[in-house]
Amino acid sequence: MLAGLLALLGIGNDPVHADRLLLVAACDFAVAFVALLPQWARTSPNAPAWLGLPSFLVLGMSTWSFGGSASGTGPFLVLIYAWAGLHFPRWILLSYALPATLAYLVPLVVTQQAPLVLGSAFILMPIAVAVALLIEAQARHLREDRERLARIEQWRSAMMSTLAHDVRTPLATVRMVLEELKTDAPPPVSRMLDAALRQTSRITRLAEGLLDVQRIDSEGQLQLDRREHSAQALVKEALTHVRSSDADVTLEIHDEQTLYVDKQRFEQILINLLTNAARYGAPPIVVTVTRKNGQDRLEVRDHGPGIPTELRERLFGQFAVGSAEGTGLGLWIVRQLAEAHGGRAFAEAREPGVAMVVTFPSLGSKGDHRDP
Repeated sequence: MLAGLLALLGIGNDPVHADRLLLVAACDFAVAFVALLPQWARTSPNAPAWLGLPSFLVLGMSTWSFGGSASGTGPFLVLIYAWAGLHFPRWILLSYALPATLAYLVPLVVTQQAPLVLGSAFILMPIAVAVALLIEAQARHLREDRERLARIEQWRSAMMSTLAHDVRTPLATVRMVLEELKTDAPPPVSRMLDAALRQTSRITRLAEGLLDVQRIDSEGQLQLDRREHSAQALVKEALTHVRSSDADVTLEIHDEQTLYVDKQRFEQILINLLTNAARYGAPPIVVTVTRKNGQDRLEVRDHGPGIPTELRERLFGQFAVGSAEGTGLGLWIVRQLAEAHGGRAFAEAREPGVAMVVTFPSLGSKGDHRDP
């Protein structure tokens, strides 16, 4: 396409050969049209390499049209080779050498150019081939790396899915047995059973976190069932899923405050934030819901040692923070669910402690993207 446009522009500089330049432009546009046909997607990956042959022919016609001037032929010849290096294997690049050389030399011979001009082919062609081979090698390495990463991602996804779905059922049985044994166990045995239950809970949290990650990865954009709820009722119901030993929670929510959220996803957000606050912070834990500038703001604050500034910047990343008590997935899941609602998740310093904040567009606000 570019070569055709340049041929049309060349008519202004060389009106004597306007008919030839029009022919070159028409051929360039014809090759470009064929290259854009959708049928190429259904053919062999190497099939478009045939387009190189008419391209070389048009380059030769262009040199002949300009009376043997190869100043425009050389750069476009290298450009064709660069295109071929990005898309085709080495044997095709080497097979281009003969037609490319003929396309360069024949017009020069026909127009009776000096031997010095003819000799330029022995410099240009090796350079064009070398450039193409370098590009081909780099493109091949990138394709191999991409394929390797795709295989790794496929393996990771399969492993996460297997762990998330297959581990939870036997863990539930193990936990039930441990709790039953603990009922009549003497104190020394009870302490050991408590340790086993804590580790079982940790593995369960890991499996649930991996299941959430897998669900987010597979769904891409989560489908939400958003409705308007009483914020106080919504938070109180979510608290029923949190064991009393995990968090001592105080609510600061006005009776008239509402939230326009997916109920299940909101519960997931709040439970993750409460679990994080109970694990790393200190009581009291305060849950606040407010509205400002069209945004509903959920805040879960603890009164622990707080979080360093440099850590707060990456706190909501995947596997950003992990410990013997956590997996580093909970806050990343919170961020994904917040963004699916059109909001955001972040941490704010408090004295003492830290506040985990999640915002949601309120019902009827400009940021409210209603679900169909």
